[in-house]
Amino acid sequence: MPPKPLSKDHSVKVIASSLRKGNVIDVDGKLYVILTAENIHPGKGTPVTQLDMRRLTDGVKVSERYRTTEQVERAFVEDRDYTFLYADDEAFHFMNPENYEQVAVPSDVVGDQAAYLQENMKVQLATHNGVPLSLTLPRSVILEITETEPVVKGQTASSSYKPAMLSNGVRTTVPPHITAGTRVVVATEDGSYMERAKD
Repeated sequence: MPPKPLSKDHSVKVIASSLRKGNVIDVDGKLYVILTAENIHPGKGTPVTQLDMRRLTDGVKVSERYRTTEQVERAFVEDRDYTFLYADDEAFHFMNPENYEQVAVPSDVVGDQAAYLQENMKVQLATHNGVPLSLTLPRSVILEITETEPVVKGQTASSSYKPAMLSNGVRTTVPPHITAGTRVVVATEDGSYMERAKD
């Protein structure tokens, strides 16, 4: 028997522990995008999956716990590569590089990730029936350190990191030898320093 074609509102049952950030699930006929998913294994008792989610209809945030093996309806979501163009007061604008169609993504969907968006950056956009749900950025970006404390004499390279400000306005911590003006690679997930940029 041939597999059924995917309908627009197709959903599939998955176990709660397999859910990840950006997945969309159907709870009682309402769609929620997952903001964080954490599998918790207590010493005693049943392992659970803690989900922080945002309801797509009105943006309300909710937290739910499921047993890790519980079945959850995961909505069929299209993941496509898009290129970031620009942001205005209304939204963030992306383009599909295949057909040049543009899509406007509301700022509450982009959230904190807005700080890392750079012109022409390739991102992955998840949509459901054409509605933008979530955005996945590249794992890292190159930014410049705009300010940081000077190196204290006698401070060894292995000692603790020092606070610094990135050119996108995000605070991070860097090794003592990194100075203002240095280009560094940071993780888009949390703004943490990874290494000096190679250029």
